Amino acid sequence: MALIVGKGRGSFRDFRSAYPFPVTLYFPEALVREALPMRDALTAVEAVFRELGEGTAQNRPRQRVRVPGRMLHTMSASSSALGYLGLKTYLTGRDGMRFVLLLFDQTAGSLAAVMEADALGQIRTGAATGVAADYLARGGAASAGIVGCGYQAETQVEALAAVRPLRRVEAYCRDPERRARFAEKMSARLGVDVVPAPSGEAAVRDKPIVVAVTSAAEPVVRGAWLAPGTFVAAAGGNSLGRRELDPAAVRHADRVVVDDREQARIECGDLAPLVASGELRWEELETIGDVVAAGKGHARSGSALFESQGIAAEDIAVAALVYQRAQAEAAPFPGGEE
Repeated sequence: MALIVGKGRGSFRDFRSAYPFPVTLYFPEALVREALPMRDALTAVEAVFRELGEGTAQNRPRQRVRVPGRMLHTMSASSSALGYLGLKTYLTGRDGMRFVLLLFDQTAGSLAAVMEADALGQIRTGAATGVAADYLARGGAASAGIVGCGYQAETQVEALAAVRPLRRVEAYCRDPERRARFAEKMSARLGVDVVPAPSGEAAVRDKPIVVAVTSAAEPVVRGAWLAPGTFVAAAGGNSLGRRELDPAAVRHADRVVVDDREQARIECGDLAPLVASGELRWEELETIGDVVAAGKGHARSGSALFESQGIAAEDIAVAALVYQRAQAEAAPFPGGEE
């Protein structure tokens, strides 16, 4: 039996007392977003990265099946510390994307929650970059450049502003009206000076923090634009056919960090050419789990690259947070129906 969270104050508590057997909660998109502020997402994602590094969480890479005009993507993970297992699956096609996450309770062996997962994925992707920046970017970095002005770019900037004292962000995408709207929106939301840049080079050049979050098939960030000690997050590519960085931008990094080696091997178009040439080896790449488990005291100075394909462990971590908040509050989240 399923209960839609947000259908009446006290509904979670009342329903659980009336029906002692496990109840599956359904979380619509708006409630997931309401229940998942970025600072909480950062904490949850950092914790699951630490678990991955210590070996108490597991992650399985994305798999895809196709029919003409559509593709189904599925990815799964577990966290012993949280006590949950789950999978996220989503359907893509020319008419858009539809995301859903299933969260299973390890102890009860039950389906705890079904969540619409578009906002969830957007927030956890930003949080992953934020955690990586917190461990790998210069401590006092006050400016950043971002290439990409889509909905994923919003949480990238939000997460960076939460972990570094950003005062200025320069943003570029090909559509001048879109980048102007993005800059205005994010400036108002964050209280940071977000400005549109006239080119990708202008946005990126000499910034201590650089983010690419696009679906580009050809590089949008070049190594020649990067200053020494730059932290770069490539967060848009999850296919070998996508490339956000040129080889010089990859070579610029003293450290190359991936979210999951196995997933990077089948999805990371930025790194695959350098592996093919023998310049990199998949098994020698650091993972963000290794970095977080080692602690900030072990962080080395220098340039760093975080290749973020987006992994299911991040999804499970933030989904567990949303579900546990519903249990603790035993009432709809703000914005739910009265």
